[in-house]
Amino acid sequence: MKNIARILLALFFCLPYSCVKYDNPMPKVYVNFSIYPNDVMYLDLNYDGGHMYFTGGVNRKGIVVYRIGELMGFSAFDRSCPYDWDDADAPRVSVENDGITLRCEKCSTLYNILDGSVITGSSKYPLRQYYTEYDGVRLRVHS
Repeated sequence: MKNIARILLALFFCLPYSCVKYDNPMPKVYVNFSIYPNDVMYLDLNYDGGHMYFTGGVNRKGIVVYRIGELMGFSAFDRSCPYDWDDADAPRVSVENDGITLRCEKCSTLYNILDGSVITGSSKYPLRQYYTEYDGVRLRVHS
């Protein structure tokens, strides 16, 4: 019984600190656009691992849309790096040649293209992610 009490007491004190999340310093901006990935104009989004860049996002640096897979759908991220988002001269985050990571040219932070998390680099914040809704014909990207 003492062991159970100790475990519960430890959980009570440790649990709040294990869920600490850092607030992303980038401002939330309004994003709402639709595309039709099956259209030839969006050919790069017709296959798994394909990506395309679109206008909008924080500081108008753009948004990258990535096709995860047939069953998983799409992901969309802001191309402003959270490490230096307020620097107007900072370059955009771009998809690397491996097709599964994004890199900021200025701070060299490498991000996972599936969830926007930091793999390595200076930033401690993930990329700003936008919601995606795909019904098989129309893809909606929104904040």
